[in-house]
Amino acid sequence: MRQFTLIAGAFGIGLTIWMLGRFGLHDILWLMAAGGWSIPVIIFFHTTQVCASAQAWRMLAQTGRARLGFGDFFALRCAREGINNLLPVAQVGGEVITTRLLARRHHVGLRRAAAATICDLTIELLSQVTFTLIGLGVLFCLVHRSAVTDELMESALAAVALGAVFLGSQYLGAVSVVEKLLVRIAAHLGWDGVEDIRGLHQEILTLYRTHENSLRAGALQLLGWSLGTFEVFLVLDAMGHPLSLADSFVIESVGQAAKSAGFAVPGALGVSEGGYILIGGLFGLSPQVGIALSLIKRLREIAWGLPSLLAWQVMEMRWIRPEPAHAKEIHLSGRS
Repeated sequence: MRQFTLIAGAFGIGLTIWMLGRFGLHDILWLMAAGGWSIPVIIFFHTTQVCASAQAWRMLAQTGRARLGFGDFFALRCAREGINNLLPVAQVGGEVITTRLLARRHHVGLRRAAAATICDLTIELLSQVTFTLIGLGVLFCLVHRSAVTDELMESALAAVALGAVFLGSQYLGAVSVVEKLLVRIAAHLGWDGVEDIRGLHQEILTLYRTHENSLRAGALQLLGWSLGTFEVFLVLDAMGHPLSLADSFVIESVGQAAKSAGFAVPGALGVSEGGYILIGGLFGLSPQVGIALSLIKRLREIAWGLPSLLAWQVMEMRWIRPEPAHAKEIHLSGRS
């Protein structure tokens, strides 16, 4: 897995360097400098997207025993994004790490934390597919049909099928199979804590059957994706290539879909830029503008990600470290 990540990372870096050389590093940097005033604006504006995603996750994780605070989920969502965007974890490591943190917070438990994260990830995927389909629908109203639009529609239909399989497999018991396999492996190797995930499959189904929370979470996730439209609109306007909100909506929907499709490449390096070049060209944007737009969005990710990684370490120390009384009890039992 590590070798695959290194190969994928090298491919992404190589592709990015090739694009910068092919389309002119000087021109791209000039466009980024021209759009510089938009960077602090989109950094601040991204708060709205994080809030929407955090609230969606929080709604799914609520239990009858504890009402979980929004601040905790905001911090967890920031950590999740920072880990996925800045670390070579194939854009899924953030979910694993924050599930572990959530399990210890307010005594949520590993089963409920894992179930809530799996449901949140599934609903996020389905909402992104919906976002992309809406974007393509708008695209067909704005431009003439071409080979590019046909390929985009085929890719979207493949994403719909993938989302349906991902959701359907959970209902058909895929999680149950994994759950039983993990318990058996843990029993064989003597691992501790895996017993806590018994009943994960049923927990997931219970969360999905709470239709009100599931639908609200899906609406919030769709809102979060849609808010990225204003980010694209502001950056393009700052660079001197203004487009309408409808055009920006299409560019954001397809650009984010391209980034998700490149999940195996750390940070989707090169893949995301290629997506913006492809969809931007349909609206008369040069490749340089598409790359500059993607790189400015990456600067926003770094500005959010670095403090989020620091916050993750703080949560590790405060949420995972044993309480003083508990630590003393462990110490005394060890001496005895």
